[in-house]
Amino acid sequence: MLHASASSYVLKPGIAKITCEPNWKWLKREKPLENFDLFYVWSGEGQVVLNDQPYEVSKGSCFLFRPGDHTSATHHPQKPLTLTYIHFNIDADVTAIPKPYRQLTETVDFEHLLARFVRLHVTQPFGAEVETQLVLKQLMIYLLRDELEEPQDRKLSQQLTMSVHEVANYIRQNPGLSHRIEDLAKRAQLSPRYFSVKFKELIGVSVQNYIIRSRIERAEHLLHHAGMNVTEVADALGYRDIFFFSRQFKQYTGRSPSEIR
Repeated sequence: MLHASASSYVLKPGIAKITCEPNWKWLKREKPLENFDLFYVWSGEGQVVLNDQPYEVSKGSCFLFRPGDHTSATHHPQKPLTLTYIHFNIDADVTAIPKPYRQLTETVDFEHLLARFVRLHVTQPFGAEVETQLVLKQLMIYLLRDELEEPQDRKLSQQLTMSVHEVANYIRQNPGLSHRIEDLAKRAQLSPRYFSVKFKELIGVSVQNYIIRSRIERAEHLLHHAGMNVTEVADALGYRDIFFFSRQFKQYTGRSPSEIR
């Protein structure tokens, strides 16, 4: 499913987010499922039986039923299930298929994708068919990633990513400050060397290049829109040498600051 193109995802009738009626039940049918069915529990309590294997379900329970599966389900009438289900096929050979069942503990991102999918399907805005295919593939990638990454490693990875991006945002918000690698690394609670390596890996450029780029982009804005002259802009962004500022500006933009102004 990872390598299948988004356009090969074929949606089938039967897509919704619903709260089941108190007397709801999903009876086992003689014929097995003919397609894939993504089945997610937003809230409530119940039991799903997949190929004679019972699973107690609650918020975060997620199934990916496959063609050939036999399924049935019931729920607690006083705690009815709220579900999203999506029936689909893939018009391509697939190898990496998410496992049939998991209990998601971090649900925010997955539920955001599900809500986006259902909203597109219901409202049918421009480009809805293409976008629903893309979102459905994102859902499959999310499930595969959940399987392949160890929970603790994933948590640490998310914390690291957030820390580095927070520092990058801090640099962009304060381009005129004299940013030292040691201070930025301390802000991210990392060693300077490790911070530099992870920053380039996650942001795509070195810390120093990112600092310069942020200053030059801010300088362009000030020259265009703030009515400041070249000397004032250089001073505002921490440049002591206006000639160095002009040379660096032209290196990054291809034009001198006076041309921009």
